[in-house]
Amino acid sequence: MILRGRRESRIFTDEWSFEFWVLSFVKYTMEMQGYKKLQIYQMAHQLAVRVHTMSLSLPSFERYEEGSQVRRSSKSVSSNIVEGHALRKYKNEFLHYLFRAYGSCEETIEHLELLFDTKSLKDEQVFKGLHLEYNNLCGKILRFIQIVEKEFDTPQFLKEPLVEYYVSASENHVEQNSKHETQNTSSHTFNS
Repeated sequence: MILRGRRESRIFTDEWSFEFWVLSFVKYTMEMQGYKKLQIYQMAHQLAVRVHTMSLSLPSFERYEEGSQVRRSSKSVSSNIVEGHALRKYKNEFLHYLFRAYGSCEETIEHLELLFDTKSLKDEQVFKGLHLEYNNLCGKILRFIQIVEKEFDTPQFLKEPLVEYYVSASENHVEQNSKHETQNTSSHTFNS
């Protein structure tokens, strides 16, 4: 069986290679959508939707001032979690975006407090509910950051294959071999 994908120039000559490609693609897609499984992402996304809805009920003079700010900061929390998850191959990048998500979460709390203190947000129950949930989210993000700092390991599918170099003394040249192992140590072999 020969199949061509729309964007794929590869020709599949048998069912096994096509099935392998499909399974690999599904696994890759699931790994890339893995951020949706994170509780901090789910909470941040849900809260951003609630803040967006709340901000549209603000007085017209606040809708485009503080309302715009609170919408942007609330949406930034989930966006930074997603971007950090996409760059999780690199621990420092992952942590960088998680700290940005934490900062945006704190910023959202400040905007909510300003809206409530200036009486632009008049519903005390809405304020208390959002305030409490954003405080919980901040705590969860900090705990997640602590876990990443302590137990981080690059996901298996993002690890680069090891490369071994062989130096031949008689021919004075270097050969490169790519090995698909998952060890973190590289080995150098010198032949004499």
